[in-house]
Amino acid sequence: MNAKERLEKVIDNIEKVIIGKRDIAELSIVAMLSHGHVLLEDVPGVGKTMLVRALAKSVGADFKRIQFTPDLLPSDVIGVSIYNPKDMEFHFRPGPIMGNIILADEINRTSPKTQSSLLEAMEEASVTIDGVTMQIPKPFFVMATQNPIEYEGTYPLPEAQLDRFLLKIKMGYPSSREEMEVLNRAQVAAPIEELTSVISLEELLELQAQVRTIKVDETIRSYIVDLSRQTRQDAYVYLGVSPRGSIALMKASQAYALLKGRDYVTPDDVQYLAKFVFGHRIMLRSEARYDGITVEEITERILAKTHVPVQRFVGK
Repeated sequence: MNAKERLEKVIDNIEKVIIGKRDIAELSIVAMLSHGHVLLEDVPGVGKTMLVRALAKSVGADFKRIQFTPDLLPSDVIGVSIYNPKDMEFHFRPGPIMGNIILADEINRTSPKTQSSLLEAMEEASVTIDGVTMQIPKPFFVMATQNPIEYEGTYPLPEAQLDRFLLKIKMGYPSSREEMEVLNRAQVAAPIEELTSVISLEELLELQAQVRTIKVDETIRSYIVDLSRQTRQDAYVYLGVSPRGSIALMKASQAYALLKGRDYVTPDDVQYLAKFVFGHRIMLRSEARYDGITVEEITERILAKTHVPVQRFVGK
């Protein structure tokens, strides 16, 4: 079974729980294959938590949930060293971050100090306690959720934290037909309880390694750089996409190509993923708000005016 077939089995399995959101499942897998993380922004009740749980069950991963609240401390996330008087030594008690797939629920409800405790984990897959660095088990994938409506009692994520997320996704409401199907499936039993793994963690690690072998032509890399530089030069933007964002777009494009059964990246891959990679990395000036300009409009404008390279090879 090739990579595309294995990944389609995972997506089909997720769709047993999440109806009509195949594109969201694909993007989540793209982020996981790229060793990246996802910021999922939407209203409550559209299936954000179920999506993460279904993904974890589909790959047989250790799932942990962190409910972020204003009084949550960094030690509640990464763990703490506790002194044992019997042997007169400190013993590390790991926090919920020490898992494979982590749901960081309502991440913007906690303080900046606790948010910053995630930076090392998300960037380097490790945590440091009392000067000792410990690696987090692989694979490691964080999907954080935040509600775009409830602003009271929330702390906006700082730019450094946002930059750690590979993709920002919005799920949206299901259609009437899809919502009817949700009711039909939930009437008898909760579909998530019947879900089983369709690939192993070892297979997932192999797929992550395959992503690095996907070819990215020089013209594609140049195209990615051009797009990123355009965001830094736009009159409405005060903070454009960083080089980390350029790397994120390239890695996501490689993973998307693998998902689609190709061993090379196309300009279409880059164009499709750009809005999910760039959206949360572009910070607008106040003039943009006065003129009603959104990040989505700026991204679309940059994609429209940037020269698209002609593909010079097909799977060579």
